[in-house]
Parts: sequence; C-alpha cells; structure tokens
Amino acid sequence: MANTPQFGMTGVTAVTSPPGKAQPTLQVPGAGLSWMDRPSATMGCPPGLEYLSQLDQVLIHQQVELLEMFTTWETPNKYQVKNILGQQIFFAFEESEECMRQWYGPKRGFEMHIVDNMNQEVMKVSREFNCCARGSCCAECGDGEKYAHKVTVEAPPGNPIGYVLQRKSFCKPYYAILDENRETLLKIRGPYCTCQTVCCTNDVEFQVLSSDETEQVGKISKQWAGYLKELSSDADNFGIQFPMNLEVKTKAILIGALFLIDFMFFEGKQNYNQV
Repeated sequence: MANTPQFGMTGVTAVTSPPGKAQPTLQVPGAGLSWMDRPSATMGCPPGLEYLSQLDQVLIHQQVELLEMFTTWETPNKYQVKNILGQQIFFAFEESEECMRQWYGPKRGFEMHIVDNMNQEVMKVSREFNCCARGSCCAECGDGEKYAHKVTVEAPPGNPIGYVLQRKSFCKPYYAILDENRETLLKIRGPYCTCQTVCCTNDVEFQVLSSDETEQVGKISKQWAGYLKELSSDADNFGIQFPMNLEVKTKAILIGALFLIDFMFFEGKQNYNQV
C-alpha cells in the first residue's frame, strides 16, 4: 500500500511514495485560513494559476517546525503562498526521501507540490539530486549542466512550463529563467554575501533582470526575521516582486526559483551558504 501525506489542521507532512505508485492524494489545511477569491480563467493560463494574473507580488512564509528547532532532524519544508493582503493563494509542501534529507540536507532532491484551496495540485517544482552540483564558479564547467543546480517547473504537474538553471558566475549567485523550450526569459543575480547574522541584518535581495540584463524587472527577497528566529530556525520569509503584466507562466517559474534559492542559501539555521 502506497504511503500518503498525513494532514493536520495546521500543516501537511509529505511522505515519499514508492516508485511506480500512484500520486499521493493532496489536501490543504483549511481551518482559520483566509483564501483569495479565485479569478476567472484566462486564455493560455495553466488551470489553477489564475491568481497570479492579478498579482505583482507574492509573499512566501515557511512554516516553523518545532522538531527542527530543538534537534538536528530535518523535516520536509512547508510554505504558505500569500498576496500582500495576507490572503493565501497556494500551499506548498515538500516530498523527499527521509535519508536524503538527513544526509544531504540542502543539496537534496525534492518535489515541491503546490496546491490551491480546492485541494488540487496546480504546480510542481522538481529538483533531481545532483551530487556533482557546485557553486556558481563551477556551474557550467565540464559536461554542460553537470555541475549546475536546477529545478523543473510543471503546471499542471506533468506539463513542464520552464526551468531555473544556475549559471557560471564569480562568487555572486546567477540563474537563468528558461521557458519550456529552454529559451531564456529572465536572469537572476544575487549579492556577493547572502549571510544574515548579528552583524548583517538587512534583507537579502536577488535582482530579477531582463534576458539581456539591461533592466531590472523585479526581485526576490529573503527577509530578516530577527536574531532569535534566525539562530533557532531555518523557517524563512520571502517576497517576490514582478510586473503585473508578466506572463503567468513566468511568474510561476520565479516561484520555482525562490524554492531553489531557499534550499541553496537559507536552509541552515545560521543562514550561511551550504552549497
């Protein structure tokens, strides 16, 4: 019998199903949550992503896991995706292997399931485990993408709409946002330092640039949460800003980029780059 996610009123714990088994049934914790009204369907928009057509900013809050706060045990990540009014638009939860989380930490492979308030999985972000992946300096060394960190974004699941691919850069994080045909849509450049410590309490910003890097069109921000939370937990708060008229698929790929950035730079309790 396939394992399925176990749900409570405040979160969902993802359990990996054995290979070849059916997709797990998805549910969303609904008690006490305020959800954004679902807009009407629009032409060319993947079903369930209509929310993004009316937004120029999303807030993503990672849920605090008490087990992680008091032990070194790594649990699956869970996130609430909201608009600027605090209304929820999606719920995201990680599916990954137990041993992978404990042994490989932020380098682990995962599937991030993104569901709406109708309990429908509308999007999936996948990262294959790549033991060869390295920092930005080595991202395109050797055999193509062998040393690069990357994720695939599907909406709906099974239908790839784009990719986030690490590019070679000296010290600063650098990514390409690609469409389903692997054509470059946007670039992302991060700062030299992504640390948030007692001496560095500013938000960390990753610039979202046009494909030729002549214009900044948005940003991905990791917000400073305060000394106590930064030291005791890797549950972080993020924001993504983009033009209102940006294609919905591209907005969705930027959400995938945020999850990759979170794993690469902010999964440790001290928020140091571990990858």
